[in-house]
Amino acid sequence: MCTSYEANPADRFVTFSLFPRPDFDHKREIYKDYPAPIFRKVEEQYTTDAATFGLVPRQHIPPGVKVFDTMNARSESMGEKRSFRSAWNGLQLALVLCSAFFEPNYESGKAVRWRIGMANGEPLAIAGLWRSWKEADGGEALSFSMLTVNAAYHPLMNRFHRPGSEKRSVVILPPDEYESWLSCRSTDEARSFLRLYAAEAMRAEAYPLPPRTAKPKASPGVDIAQASLLADDGG
Repeated sequence: MCTSYEANPADRFVTFSLFPRPDFDHKREIYKDYPAPIFRKVEEQYTTDAATFGLVPRQHIPPGVKVFDTMNARSESMGEKRSFRSAWNGLQLALVLCSAFFEPNYESGKAVRWRIGMANGEPLAIAGLWRSWKEADGGEALSFSMLTVNAAYHPLMNRFHRPGSEKRSVVILPPDEYESWLSCRSTDEARSFLRLYAAEAMRAEAYPLPPRTAKPKASPGVDIAQASLLADDGG
């Protein structure tokens, strides 16, 4: 399962020449509910749109319902799951563009973040679903999820996630399939794209999160910004 990834910078767009460049800012690393670019086909036009990561944004989870994650959609069950079935059965297909994605590796005995990308260093696109939401101000917002498949026998992707847990992988699509994926006319046709990517065409390396910096404790009557200044005083 992928719950964070590295968004593709707008200046590396040769691979995605079929689509407009994003005209909005976004973070380099994308996490749950962060806005990021996705590709869609809308009324026979290819678009690049801002959407938040997770098909059901936290703000749209009804009060009293336990918060749940929808960054990933399991290909085997998304046609039946309430969170995903409308988008899947409605062929609301997307591509999620990124430089790489992150997964936890436990081979050292503890979780270490690894960065996974293409062996040739090029950006990649992950098969996804999208949906729209009506916002409180009357506007429309988009959200998205990445599609995953079982990776138990994949020589690279079976190295990730907690020991004993099911091994999964996002669905990476090659550039020559972008148009066909977004133009699918049935779920059977779309399902034919949901397969593992060749391990030899991928590259993975340890990419630990930077250590957390301890925040100085603020004294009574002193705000956090002031406390930070005091910590840097050096006197």
